[in-house]
Amino acid sequence: MDKEKLVHLLHLKKIPVYEQLLIEESLLRTNNQNWCLINEGSVPSIVMGISGKSHELINAKKIESSPLPVIKRYSGGGTVIVDEETLFVSFIFEKELLSIPCYPEPLMKWSGNFYKKALPIPEFQLNENDYTIHHKKCGGNAQYITKNRFVHHTTFLWDYENEKMDYLLQPKRIPMYRENRSHSDFLCRLKDFLPTKSSFISSIVTELSQIYSIREVDLPSITGLLKTPHRISTTHIE
Repeated sequence: MDKEKLVHLLHLKKIPVYEQLLIEESLLRTNNQNWCLINEGSVPSIVMGISGKSHELINAKKIESSPLPVIKRYSGGGTVIVDEETLFVSFIFEKELLSIPCYPEPLMKWSGNFYKKALPIPEFQLNENDYTIHHKKCGGNAQYITKNRFVHHTTFLWDYENEKMDYLLQPKRIPMYRENRSHSDFLCRLKDFLPTKSSFISSIVTELSQIYSIREVDLPSITGLLKTPHRISTTHIE
């Protein structure tokens, strides 16, 4: 345990995912500090990876009849639909903070081990690139790696409405463990395994504090930092 290594903790509530992603990009590109960003809920939105193609991933008839914002984030990974019941956790770290090779697979294993220790759910595990409970997905991941820094961010399904999953088409490339299951058969809700959202967040913060020194910050205190000019790749596409 290296308590000399500092991680800034930014806990947000109901910040739209588009704004969250802009905050992440700023924290990634404008400083060399380590961050853990937690956001409780967002306005309903569809978020695609940087290389995603909407006609292959989004149900055109559904979004035409019931429009939602569609966002292309700066990182890779798949397409997700998020709403007020989604929990977001993002690690924005200097590579040197972790004593592992900073490539996608080692980062996935590191994060899987972190959450397995943090969450009091014995069946929780990393399954390919997803977090699962009883072979059902409860969290999806994406990453962005630069020369000296990386982002590993996750959308956790605290709860969801089955009908909202109709916005998403089944992608051409799916995890082997999915076995062509429908969204309703493939997903699970964290609320069925944990008592409250606050207990989920507390478990993560407690585990993080066992490894690093934690400094809690709020959004107003970093306004100046967020205004620093930098490249922005996150975009609204609809």
